[in-house]
Amino acid sequence: MSTENKNEAANEPAKPEATSAQATTDQAATGQATTGNENNRKAANGPSGFDWVTERSSCTLPKVFNTLRLQVEEDVKTRNSLRPNPPAYEFLVTNDTGEFAVLLKAKELQKSVAFSLAENAILVRDDQGKPMFEVTLTFDDSGKCRLNVNAQEREFWQVRRLALEDLMYRGL
Repeated sequence: MSTENKNEAANEPAKPEATSAQATTDQAATGQATTGNENNRKAANGPSGFDWVTERSSCTLPKVFNTLRLQVEEDVKTRNSLRPNPPAYEFLVTNDTGEFAVLLKAKELQKSVAFSLAENAILVRDDQGKPMFEVTLTFDDSGKCRLNVNAQEREFWQVRRLALEDLMYRGL
């Protein structure tokens, strides 16, 4: 950093610290508590203090696969709660090592979608074993873990919708 840039940085006004109400709101929103020292350290480091190693370590196929599984389980609970009464069908999640599946069970019908953890991707297949799509990961230059399907960035909910929408809404 040049002397001129150092002087400019030194002359910048200090950013006000969050009030205790703001801190409490932030803690509730993130589920994490931070100390005043942590806030000061983060503010002092700015963008150059980004902990890319920790963020990158959470962007692995096994961790994303587990997160996806937990979210799919919640989707299944929600979808089951929306069934008519009495329910004529049920959605279930089955778990196995490196794989989980969502099953649609009805009187004369059974369909499924399976998610498998492979070496370089998460594979999504229908009940015939035919590939629907693959999910790959990218850790981008902004420090975000991105899910990719067919060369398009997707959010977790979008991946789940791509995999489960037909099963949950058109398979009946």
